Parts: sequence; structure tokens; C-alpha cells
Amino acid sequence: MCGIFGVTTDKTNAAEIVFEGLKTLEYRGYDSWGVAIKVKSEKLRVEKHVGKIGDHILNSELSILNSRLAIGHTRWATHGGVTQANAHPHLDCTGKIAIVHNGIIEDFVQLKKDLVAKGHIFVSETDSEVVSHLIEDFRKEFSLSESARKAFLMLNGLNAIMVLSSDGSEIVALRNGSPLVIGLGVNENFVASDPTALLSHTKEVYFLEDGEMAIITSVDVKVSDIQTGKPKIVTPRNVDWNMAQARKEDFAHFMLKEMHEQSKTIVSVALDKIDLTDFDDIRFVGCGSAYHAAMAAQFWFAKFQRHQTYAHVASEFGRTVSLLSKTSIVIAISQSGETMDLLVPVKLAKNRGAYVIALTNVVGSSLYRLADRQIILGVGPEIAVASTKAFTGMLSHLYLLAGGDRKDLTKAFTLVTQILQDKKILALAKILQKESDIFVLGRGISYVASLELALKLKEIGYVHAEGMASGELKHGTLALVQKGTPCIFLLPNDETHEDNLGSAREVKARGGKIIAFSYKSHELFDEYIHIPDCADASIIPMVIAGQKLAYELALERGNDPDMPRNLAKSVTVK
Repeated sequence: MCGIFGVTTDKTNAAEIVFEGLKTLEYRGYDSWGVAIKVKSEKLRVEKHVGKIGDHILNSELSILNSRLAIGHTRWATHGGVTQANAHPHLDCTGKIAIVHNGIIEDFVQLKKDLVAKGHIFVSETDSEVVSHLIEDFRKEFSLSESARKAFLMLNGLNAIMVLSSDGSEIVALRNGSPLVIGLGVNENFVASDPTALLSHTKEVYFLEDGEMAIITSVDVKVSDIQTGKPKIVTPRNVDWNMAQARKEDFAHFMLKEMHEQSKTIVSVALDKIDLTDFDDIRFVGCGSAYHAAMAAQFWFAKFQRHQTYAHVASEFGRTVSLLSKTSIVIAISQSGETMDLLVPVKLAKNRGAYVIALTNVVGSSLYRLADRQIILGVGPEIAVASTKAFTGMLSHLYLLAGGDRKDLTKAFTLVTQILQDKKILALAKILQKESDIFVLGRGISYVASLELALKLKEIGYVHAEGMASGELKHGTLALVQKGTPCIFLLPNDETHEDNLGSAREVKARGGKIIAFSYKSHELFDEYIHIPDCADASIIPMVIAGQKLAYELALERGNDPDMPRNLAKSVTVK
């Protein structure tokens, strides 16, 4: 979840490079942040702050110091509160070794107890600090890289660390589970937890594999197996994103920019030659918005293919992999390709012989490399925590994979600008500004849309929003509806329309406020947002209208839509 960045360079601006790298990675965590640099006096200088990076970069003392070696970290807290002491980097007792860490060290309590018994002094509550002290112990006999390797082998859990010392000219990076990618430059090399942070420096990258260690200097990168120490060949690949895609440009927020970029979504699919009927068992797996995309795929396959498929929440999927075989196919969906709740059960499925297809946005990501076949979303980097263009990109690929009509899909994406400029959505956000509970209801494919719209309202609007199948209202939730309760009904032009209206009548009879997203108006509606009919692709304009509503509601409530509290973009811990 955390963002980590390091650089070794023949220039003297390492601190500035790391500051900017962390700013690019801030969507991975923004509780606190810090940087460690090596200066000419062979000392490490560390600066740490609570909160977002903001203008601290401009005021940092480190930025005026000459340094060719630096590492940094932007934190999403797991162990210990959000304090300056708990912010990374963490030092050893001598102040000569600094580490940054992403992941969870499952055995840190015992490791810390043993280190304290040896006389080590801890200054934080984090699990991460044990790494610097373990390396300190090994450093008495071994090189920095060997000390880091031995320390890393003592850690249980899924982790990535970077290490530097005051008496070295290298960064040591080690990975097991949490992502690390190396950027290869000219007389400078980089390492980060996400390729987005490398775009302004290089497009030539190497994705570190699980169980690999890299020793990175300004002129060389050496990779070896952590267990055996044997060297491995570094075969770089190119990232086809550009830096402009990772900038806000003239937009107020990344989320707004990324919503508008949905008009450029490439309506294509890369699986024309795979006959899914060869498989007895098709499973779609994802987390959050990606799970909602999986649900949509399940609906479309039932409608277009008459094929039974299953949609799974990734964190629960592992409990069913015993049912899989060589005739099973798993379509794993993840924007980052690094979602740990997804990677763990997909590996189990692959061990059962299942054929794995990755639907991801990041070429070279862990999921990409794990899969037997890949579908790349092709929507460019998505920076805002709440997914927009990646989600609709997932929908477009899955819709076509199921056999949906390409003309309807193309029409859906031509509506992006029209929907985002609808002033009624802004007016609706103002109406809902002070509400504490909102219900979002639909049937069939619009039930899936209701879950996604509710998620967006929760993520950035900080409002309790519940998405549900409208037929379930009378089985319990109707007890919560009273005069003025806002209920958003999603009413596309399909076989569910009349039944959805029937549920809206039930709400109206109890005094609830009916807010409709539909292709036509009705006397029942208190508020109406027009969504042009796109047949079976109508979920896309409905979802985009929901994105815009959540965005405007966040602004009305004074929230940052790009960086919602307690959340991070890439969930790399279980």
C-alpha cells in the first residue's frame, strides 16, 4: 500500500528526485512521509513529516544538500499510529543504516523482543523498524547487501524493502510479495513501488520478481536470488505510458481528469482467438470496483452466451479453489496488477491447474507475469484512489468478451462529455450534501451499477451509501425508509424497468425521495438525471453519472476526491 522510491545518480540532486517521486506515489498512502539521503560527509540525513507531502518539498533542508543517493517513503499506516516517529525511513541504533518498507512483517513482535534483549533501542511502534536493527547486527560481519539478504530471510509475510548506508554507494532492494520496479537510466538508476513514478526519468524498467534482490548503483543493476544468492539476468521492458498521462494538467483533480479521459477509452478486446466454451468452469475475480466488473461479466455471459459463470470477491476466492481443475478458467481483474487479496488466491488457482487470464492496466505487474494470458486495459495510468476510467475500461473488455454489441458500447463512451457537463448532477450533489444515508437500487445489470455508485459515494463522499437489488427492499431495508430518505433508482431501458418502478412506488409510499437515473422521466421521480439508452451497455453512462455525483458531493463536503481518508490506491497487503 505504501509508496517507496529510491535513486542512485551521478548528479547531486538525489533528494529532489526522491521528493518528486514520492509526490507521484502519494496515492499509495498519505498518512506521513520521509526521505533519507547520504551526503558528502558520509552521514545520513533524514527528514520525516506527518500528513501529505504538499509544500514541505519546497521548504525541505534536504533539497539544498548535495546528494547522489536517496530513498523515500509515503505511508499508509498498518502498525502504529500516524506520528513522525512512525514515519519512514527508519534508522538503526548507529544512524548509519536507513530502510523503507512496504508490507507487513508477521513475526515482528518476536523479532523486536529478541533485538531489545540484545540492547537495541526502538523509537517507533512500527513493524518496519526491526529490519534496520536486524541489518545492523549482520553488518558487523557482512556487506550491506549480504546483511540485508540475511535479515530479509528472517521476515515472515509479504514485504518489500530498500536499504542504504552511510558507507556505501548502492541501494539494496528486496522483494517478496509487495511490488518493486527498477528504472534504468543513463548514469542513474531508480527503484519504486510503481512504474508511474519512473515515467519522468525512464521507460526502461525491470519488475523485480518475488524472491529477488537488486544491488543498484548509478551505473549498474545486479539482481540475484535471495535464497541462494545466485545472480540472475536482468531483461528490461518498456512502459508505454507517458508523463503527461500522470499529470493533472488543467484539471482541478486527477479524478476529474480521469473521468473525462473515459471518452478516449479504446473499445477493443484481445481474446478473439480464445474459445471460452472449451472451459467447463469460468470464474471472474476482483476486489472493490474490479469485483463489480466481475459481477457485470457474470450477467453478460448469462445473457449473451447462456453460459454459467461465477463472480468472486478475491479475498474469499481462496476458500473455493479446491473446486477448480485444468478445465477451469480464472479471469483475474485488477487495475494495478498488484492487489494482494487477488494475487494470493490466483496463485492457488494456478497451482490447481486453472488457466489464468489477467485483465490489468499495468504491463509487467505481478498479475501480468503470473497469468497465462493477458488483456491490457490500455487506459493509461490512473492516479486518483477511486477508480473511474480503469473500471469502465474493465467493463468494455468484459462486455465484448461476452459478445456484447460493439455499437452500443461505442455509443456509451461518446456520452462521457455530455454526462459530465450535466448541471443537474451538480444540483443533486448540493441537495444530498447533508444527507447521512443514501440507498442506491437497481436490478439486473443496474444492480451492479448500484453497488459501484454506492462505493463511489462512500469512498470520496464519506456518506453511508448502500447499493442493493431493489427487489430486496421489502425484505428488510424498507424499514429504514422514512420521509425524505434519498433513494437513487437506476432504471435502464431493459426488462427490469417496470419492476424497478414498482420498488420506487414502495419507497414513495413511505415518503422516501425518489432520485432516478433513467432514459425517460416519470411522475414518481422527485429528481431526474437523464441517461441516454445504450441497450446492454447502459451501465457505463450510469456509472459515469455516479462518478460525477460522488465527485461533486466530495467537493460540497470539503473532501479531497483524489486522496480519500484511510484509503490507498494499490492494496498490496492482505
